[in-house]
Amino acid sequence: MKSPRTSKAATGKTLVLGMTGFRNISAVEGVKLSASSKRMFADFEARGLSAEQRRKAIVEKHAKKV
Repeated sequence: MKSPRTSKAATGKTLVLGMTGFRNISAVEGVKLSASSKRMFADFEARGLSAEQRRKAIVEKHAKKV
């Protein structure tokens, strides 16, 4: 008999954590977004960037410059 508690990972589906979920989890952990990060994510929303475009922008912003 199949377990009713099959995890999303076990079914091959993914979970997308939105900003509200991120804020709630972060509050429990004591992590807060800086004003700069809040503006960055608001800009991502306003521009309608895809997940890949967001990752690229974050990496470019925080990558070590050689």
